[in-house]
Amino acid sequence: MVRSGTTVDQMVRAIADRIVTGYLRPGERLDEVSLAARFDVSRTPVREALGHLSAMGLVERRPNRGAIVAVVTQEHLASMFESMAELEAICARFSAERMTGGERRALEMEHQASARLVQLGAEEDYEYFNTEFHSRLYRGAHNAHIQDLTVTTRSRLAPFRRAQFMLPGRLAKSW
Repeated sequence: MVRSGTTVDQMVRAIADRIVTGYLRPGERLDEVSLAARFDVSRTPVREALGHLSAMGLVERRPNRGAIVAVVTQEHLASMFESMAELEAICARFSAERMTGGERRALEMEHQASARLVQLGAEEDYEYFNTEFHSRLYRGAHNAHIQDLTVTTRSRLAPFRRAQFMLPGRLAKSW
């Protein structure tokens, strides 16, 4: 998992966002030297970031040819979102059955705190609360394997989810 707040994390997010928005096109070569210069880092964190992006399915690493932007088909993306919906449904069901009273109160407080962010249209802040809410739900399932699968799938979908939150009215629909 990417260490939150690090240069690598920032690079992963920035490159992923450029891929999802179409600024970086499928098949486009991702040059380590150019990326290192753009982010003012050595090639080591660039390689680490490209590794994370590869694990997310956004980048393909090819021996002796470097990294390129992966082709993500509509069908593949739809299947990922479908899988995510089912994993979250399992987590919600298990959480409803297994959460302690304290865990439920914390989840409810998280949900209520996010209402103000929706009213303000604060996408960046809401994204944090949304992630925290879902993390509580996953932990509340009290099933480490399901939690791990769900967190992994969610991280692969993160750039696409961020792009969704930027659509007009999407924030209110999420809440």
